[in-house]
Amino acid sequence: MQIQVNIGIDQLIEIVRKLPKKDIDKLKTELEREKAPITNRQDFESFLLNGPVFSKKQLNTIAKTRKAINQWRAK
Repeated sequence: MQIQVNIGIDQLIEIVRKLPKKDIDKLKTELEREKAPITNRQDFESFLLNGPVFSKKQLNTIAKTRKAINQWRAK
């Protein structure tokens, strides 16, 4: 079951202030994890190597388009 509530930032801050310390610490940990940059070189390499890549068909289309644009610009 999901509930969606639209509240302002001030209301959210008040709600967080009323939380027990252990829950505030848990919230801080989760927020830090969300915004933490990739600092480990191996993680960064993995991120780059697992990213999207062009297929051969897409590369051919790009090459043909680039060639057509260059011919059009040369006129």
